[in-house]
Amino acid sequence: MHATIVDGRQNALAGIVTKDLMTSSYSDILDRIEAALTSTHEIFSRFTPGAVETEYKTGHDPVTEADHAVDAALRLHLLRDKEGWLSEESVDDRTRLAKERVWVVDPLDGTREFVQGIPEFCVSIGFVEKGRPVAGGIYNPATKETFLGAVDCGVTYNGNPAKASERSKLDGSLVLASRSEVKRGEWKAFENSSFQVRAMGSVAYKLALVSAGLADITFTLTPKNEWDVMAGAALVQSAGGFVCTLENTRLTANNANPLLSGLLAGGRYLKTDLLSALGPHLQFTVAASKQ
Repeated sequence: MHATIVDGRQNALAGIVTKDLMTSSYSDILDRIEAALTSTHEIFSRFTPGAVETEYKTGHDPVTEADHAVDAALRLHLLRDKEGWLSEESVDDRTRLAKERVWVVDPLDGTREFVQGIPEFCVSIGFVEKGRPVAGGIYNPATKETFLGAVDCGVTYNGNPAKASERSKLDGSLVLASRSEVKRGEWKAFENSSFQVRAMGSVAYKLALVSAGLADITFTLTPKNEWDVMAGAALVQSAGGFVCTLENTRLTANNANPLLSGLLAGGRYLKTDLLSALGPHLQFTVAASKQ
């Protein structure tokens, strides 16, 4: 049974169930995702965003006790025999490359925002089958938002059916940008564009918002790892939107090297206009990534 995931301290798991989620061929996967996300409520109740002890990994990326605790909880609730595992907070077990079914997770996407007390971080769970992201779940503990779905049944946002934007023109579209990329000046080229740009943390959370039609587009021309985007990619595609690489090819997962050149995602009718608007930037980015 699939229900709204809400704050466990305030409400019991709500009984809002959709027929499509129950009859999905991925219903067992969705059950596990939902259980895993619910298990993180207690973990996050131990921490106060903005007042969290932080260590730093190579490359100056922050990591907290919450990252590790959530990673352990997700592994416990999700992983079964004959399934692979790829997580930002786990040593890469390369046996995943021989598995058809693989979990690709980021226990805490947006750790910088979590550390700073900005409510733009989330737990991100993607499920991959034969190299294709087919199901996902994302939970923002700060806003109590939950996004859940699979390619054969659609997406729910806090238990209610949702779908990606059906806007047909790029003009006036809401595009979610990486706060870090904006700070580095990587979005200056788009300051006078016909679309609105809103800077936010967590690429997974941005993809989730796009999947629910709460924004029209998100893209990054900066390399991302599979664990950053696979859950969100599964949700956007499940909600009727598009996801593609900077080379305008289908996104594939469970690669030996999990680093992707970048990502474009949005409402299905916006893909052509977006590719056209980004054309020169995409060519430069792709060429640079191959050097």
